[in-house]
Amino acid sequence: MSKKLFITDCEGPLSINDNAFELSEHFIPQGDKFFQAVSKYDDILVDEIKKPGYNAGDTLKLIVPFLKAYGLNNKKMIEFSRKTVQMVPGAKETINLAYNMMHSFIVSTSYQQYIEALCNLNGFPVENTYSTQTNLDTVSLSTNESEKLKNIKDIIVDGADFDTMDKIFFQEIPSMEIGKILPQIKTVGGVGKKLAVEDILNKTGLTPDKIMYIGDSITDVEPLALARENKGISVSFNGNEFAIKAAEIAIISNHTIATSLLMDLHSRFNSTYIKQFLEAYTTDPERALSNFRVNLNILKQFEEVFASDLPIMEIITPDNQEYILTESMKSRKKIRGESIGGLG
Repeated sequence: MSKKLFITDCEGPLSINDNAFELSEHFIPQGDKFFQAVSKYDDILVDEIKKPGYNAGDTLKLIVPFLKAYGLNNKKMIEFSRKTVQMVPGAKETINLAYNMMHSFIVSTSYQQYIEALCNLNGFPVENTYSTQTNLDTVSLSTNESEKLKNIKDIIVDGADFDTMDKIFFQEIPSMEIGKILPQIKTVGGVGKKLAVEDILNKTGLTPDKIMYIGDSITDVEPLALARENKGISVSFNGNEFAIKAAEIAIISNHTIATSLLMDLHSRFNSTYIKQFLEAYTTDPERALSNFRVNLNILKQFEEVFASDLPIMEIITPDNQEYILTESMKSRKKIRGESIGGLG
């Protein structure tokens, strides 16, 4: 096994889903608008306000009382997640190749119930994952609080401003009985993902320069930066503006065989070799694929998948960042849909 490390986010680089969005949409009336509003509030707290102690992805904590109010429990969450898992084409093969090639982990903000469903579907070991732990059955919800939460949901959907959202999430709900569940939920996003990566480094005994980290959103900024700053490989896969700004490399693709190709190079060569390959690929893809030591089996699959339209694989620079972001968002929304693709 290669003494390298492959760590990937789940939703985006591996799966099409945004499980928390889909749970909200399915179980909460106007749940799509509700989740989008809370997600935008989350982005402001992280990117603009930089609220102390608040991490990217804490949306998954904020929405739990509302999911509970509309009847979601652990059993329903597990059943829904199992039925709805959708993988990016090639992702099952990519993560299994990674697992057989080097130390490999999934670090996701998603709820544990969804990650377990995805691992069971794809044969990836759950013990090699990090995700948000939540147990909807640990607290009860009175009829009075349930109705109050439903009224609050309507206020949020109707366009509550930032100050109102702040009061709701940091005064009203914490003072309710259901608010007791919030401290129990430790979201794995932003700083939480960085801590997970550091834990993986401790477990494997590897150094940060051995990392290849794949992410696509605001929850991946810290681990992408960790890999980049320590001369590892940091990759945005169909990423949004947050991931593009944090990563050094962009993959824009409708199939993960592009990830597999870079992953294989990472397992055998240093970051300089990968960057040289990408510089050559940007100029002349066919020549780069022929001249660099790309795995022949992966190359054959790559050429079969992309017979007519090659994926974008580039080093992100100030000169191409705007172009990369435009193309990445097009691909992101095409693969995951407008609603999910537009989330932070």
